[in-house]
Amino acid sequence: MKASSNGRVDHVIAVTFDTDKEDRTTLSNVFGKTAQVVFLPELRQEERLVQLRRADAILTWFPDRELRNAEEFAGITGARIMQLLSAGADQVPFSRLPPNILVASNAGAYAEPMAEHALAMILALEKNLLDRHSKLKAANFDQHNMNRMLHGSTCAILGFGGIGKATGRLLRCFDVKIFAINTTGNTSEPVEFVGTLKDLERVLRVADIVLIALPLTSSTNGLLGVRELGWMREDAILVNVSRGAIIQEKALFEHLKTHPRFSAALDAWWHEPYTTGDFHVNYPFFDLPNFLGSPHNSAIVPGSLQNAMIHAAENVKRFLKGEPISDRVN
Repeated sequence: MKASSNGRVDHVIAVTFDTDKEDRTTLSNVFGKTAQVVFLPELRQEERLVQLRRADAILTWFPDRELRNAEEFAGITGARIMQLLSAGADQVPFSRLPPNILVASNAGAYAEPMAEHALAMILALEKNLLDRHSKLKAANFDQHNMNRMLHGSTCAILGFGGIGKATGRLLRCFDVKIFAINTTGNTSEPVEFVGTLKDLERVLRVADIVLIALPLTSSTNGLLGVRELGWMREDAILVNVSRGAIIQEKALFEHLKTHPRFSAALDAWWHEPYTTGDFHVNYPFFDLPNFLGSPHNSAIVPGSLQNAMIHAAENVKRFLKGEPISDRVN
């Protein structure tokens, strides 16, 4: 940090991801005169290192890709916060970061569009729209095949943060009972039950719908396997808008195959271009009639990425002012 001529303290914010002119203007406007925003992709290597050493905060999408080498990671000597634009933090190489740096995710930034997407997936499976469409395409006018009602059902929301709460609010319009799981076992939201992962069996057994909105951590990796899927109702709906690895891939495929009344929708996958370099599944999920997928785009609506960037920048701004921030990563 340095003192400016008017006595105010200036901060340096290092932005590691590619930006366009509009993005740069937006970020500069958020921080105003109290901070200098430097955009690392525009700089030569030697200047990148100079600015990383000066930085009080790092604003990043994928630090393991956007910071080019070990020298750049080692150059983060003065930064007190690394703010992610992504909702999850599983892509962060924590072992390469200084031990005293705080990492914050951007979980609340995408809540509304992701909640709408989750609701759309739930309704598509409730109404079995894929099967109805396929039958009509084959000239099979199966008018007497029963639909299911969302109204009055029970939804277990695993991960009752921004996305989980936003989805819960939409579901309550259908008089859906909410059984919430979070880290504290407490919430100010109107729910029928709130607990922690210790209550997983209880909520899975009562739920008509299970929504996964958890972060991927060492305790949630592979959380739902053969045993946990077996706790669920024969005709339950499982929707994952978080991270693919929270569900065990083989276990889900086998459960869908052997339980035709059970259905699942995924917006998050085990192998995605941004994480493993390509998209593929190890089992033929798309041959199953009780399965629905989307390409991890639940948050992608007009303006969502710029709004998320502003949300992240405002969190950094609060931190530099000494104010409480959201989404600290443990």
